[in-house]
Amino acid sequence: MSGDESPQSVLVFDGDCAICSTLARFVERRIRVRERDFVVAPWQELDLSLLGVTEAQCIEALQWVPSHGAVASAQNAVASTLSNGHLWWRPFGLLLRAPGINQLAGVVYRWVAANRHRLPGGTPACSLPPAQRESHSA
Repeated sequence: MSGDESPQSVLVFDGDCAICSTLARFVERRIRVRERDFVVAPWQELDLSLLGVTEAQCIEALQWVPSHGAVASAQNAVASTLSNGHLWWRPFGLLLRAPGINQLAGVVYRWVAANRHRLPGGTPACSLPPAQRESHSA
């Protein structure tokens, strides 16, 4: 991004997780309208300090870093992604923010995140801390 462009919002995911990477590609192909709308990138390839998030936050949950405003995590990052996508995804983003639904989505999000290594497409590396992932895959 050149210096004269306005900063883009960024959806930050775990690039070592097969499920996260698959869902990120889905966002790029089916949810995001144009590449310039927002960036979809693994935390491993980003300067997290510039985005105002930590590695620990990115390991714990999906992060939505808006071009301005507060960072959203987990189900709120999903809601922000949907709200910034194709017109037909936006109502789902609003729905995910509704009281009750947001709390339920948070429970589901945390369960999926904790069990992603057991889900279809998950790998054992998904359950390991980043420092152990490279040695595990060797």
